[in-house]
Amino acid sequence: MATSAGLAARRAEDVPGVLINETVLLAVTVAAVWSSRLRRNRELELRQMHSVAEAAQSALQRPMPSHLGSVDLHLLYEASAAGAHVGGDFYKALEVRGAVRIMLGDVQGKGLGALETASILLGSFRESAYTAPDLPAVAERLEFSMARYVERTQDSDVASRFATVLLAEIPDDEPVVRLVSCGHPAPIVQHQGVLETADLPSPSPPVNLFGRQGDLFGLGDGDFDVQQLPFEPGDRLLMFTDGVSETRDDTGTFYPLEERMRAWIGEPADRMTTLLREDLVRHSGRGFDDDIAAVLVVRR
Repeated sequence: MATSAGLAARRAEDVPGVLINETVLLAVTVAAVWSSRLRRNRELELRQMHSVAEAAQSALQRPMPSHLGSVDLHLLYEASAAGAHVGGDFYKALEVRGAVRIMLGDVQGKGLGALETASILLGSFRESAYTAPDLPAVAERLEFSMARYVERTQDSDVASRFATVLLAEIPDDEPVVRLVSCGHPAPIVQHQGVLETADLPSPSPPVNLFGRQGDLFGLGDGDFDVQQLPFEPGDRLLMFTDGVSETRDDTGTFYPLEERMRAWIGEPADRMTTLLREDLVRHSGRGFDDDIAAVLVVRR
């Protein structure tokens, strides 16, 4: 009887502790459910944003034609694994009167702001490539389009972004290629079996690098230097963004692009972008940390 009384007393003494434990457990359960719901909602929101961004980028970056005028075109484009699905690299090739004009560019940063900047430059190129008398006039139009957009939408993220751009023109009736670089990496040219990086001694600054300050101090009013190089039937031109040339391995070593291109000098042109992509993946060992874009232009 004494034992029963003792157990009853012990149970009575344990009631406050049991209530506290149950209260804590309930609070933890409610918090876990709330956190799980927030996480699911956030994941759904991110999936929707990625879906919209991918659709916008697909509408903006239409597939490049494989043949234009006197050239064949081979494209390599990959968004970075870390950069979600919206990249800042952009490209366009157009057949204009008597020539093919190509633009390859890279916007600073990633995300929808980079996509917005790319859309401005692509729209400007689509318009000016048909009417501008030469590549410097196209480059001037790109700068003007950015300045006009920033002036109209001063709160836009575009105002603080710049873009490197490489313009190329291949005339139908001349065995040459003309290049204008706005802060962009120089392309690699293969001419008569000899491969080397093009010499662009006077590249202009990236587009919108100085923004409104450029208008104030005249920094954006630079002359666009045109470099003309031989480009005969069978010659190749590789235009690329820095996501290609700056891909690193585990030791931090940059990808040896010119060395690889020299090793593949006898490979069929239609295999080059596949070889390049596979080799970049092997070199990095983990996928792409940055967007990569490359266009191989072959004179037929």
